[in-house]
Amino acid sequence: MMQVFRTFGSIQFDPIAVAGRNHDLVLHARVAGYEPAWCDVLYERREIFETTNKALSFVPASEFPWFRFGWGRKGPRFHARILAENAAVAERVLGRIRAQGTLSALDFEPEHGAPKDWFGMPENVVRAVLEAYTVTGVVGLARREGNLRYYDLLERLLPAELLAHEVPMREQLRHKLLSRYRAHGLLGAGGAGGTFDRIAPPNPIPGWPGRNELRKELVEVGALVPVDVEGVRGKRFVLGEELALLQAPPEPAPSVAFIAPFDSLLWDNPLLASLFGFDYVWEGFFPPAKRRWGWYVLPISFRDRLVGRIEPRIDRDRARVEVLGVWWEDGFAPGRADGFVDAMRDALRAYLRFAGADHLEWAPHLGMEQRLFPARP
Repeated sequence: MMQVFRTFGSIQFDPIAVAGRNHDLVLHARVAGYEPAWCDVLYERREIFETTNKALSFVPASEFPWFRFGWGRKGPRFHARILAENAAVAERVLGRIRAQGTLSALDFEPEHGAPKDWFGMPENVVRAVLEAYTVTGVVGLARREGNLRYYDLLERLLPAELLAHEVPMREQLRHKLLSRYRAHGLLGAGGAGGTFDRIAPPNPIPGWPGRNELRKELVEVGALVPVDVEGVRGKRFVLGEELALLQAPPEPAPSVAFIAPFDSLLWDNPLLASLFGFDYVWEGFFPPAKRRWGWYVLPISFRDRLVGRIEPRIDRDRARVEVLGVWWEDGFAPGRADGFVDAMRDALRAYLRFAGADHLEWAPHLGMEQRLFPARP
């Protein structure tokens, strides 16, 4: 698991758990026998921590000096202003954490003020202050219970030598930029889908370098190497340390994996279309009538192809997985693809273990899938 974290640089956290939380699905697709509790153990051991890297993400704790100051939802200036404009609340919150230890927002009486939530409604100032303290590196997340976050002083969460390690801001920005290229593997200069958000603008602004010059510096030191990909427009960039994979690519594993919606593999939709012929759009925010596939749908990979999509739901009360839909790519016949049926059965067995379930329930219209992949595959 830690090797996956080190290779990717970070893994996005998302609390939606209908088919498994995003970070759990990312790890499940890559670590044999993965169980969601394993990531919770790493979190409790402080081997990973939570910060913003493109989105809310888990990052190896050893990289804390390069992520000392985060952006949060709205940028560091917004969060600094929250603390300044709500100084009395901020002092009271920090004082209680310092005296009592780990606390959540629910341990405080809610107070409402100017901050607004995602929907433009007045936000609990205590929550805003806790987030601001996290962004500014005063407190950190000690643990989660479901979606409830518990906070404590950073000095009680991470080793003193790690906290004492100071990294210049420019180096922090280069490190974050490189982490996005590392996580995806083949990004272009502009990224895609907000890939480079919360690092730097394309060109310099007063007091802030541009990411184009940061990328140029990474190329000059050999950390990134520009490459041309047949059939893909524009330069792409790979890690210098991974050039050997292009020169002698490994044989694709004859296995099936279900890919999480916010997996870094899926960041660049146009690349998926040009490289794999796979039209990927996450439809979670679409109204049901406009969805071509479904809400929480997982792309299916087999060997070196993306062959379809599956929409599973974990019913924890009844220890089952419901499959609401399966969509195969044009030209792909699961029953005739060499090795696919056995690999898909293996993947479904692994997913049942991951979900803590003992059987599958296929939607009535999935008769072919039910015959190929029975309730207990």
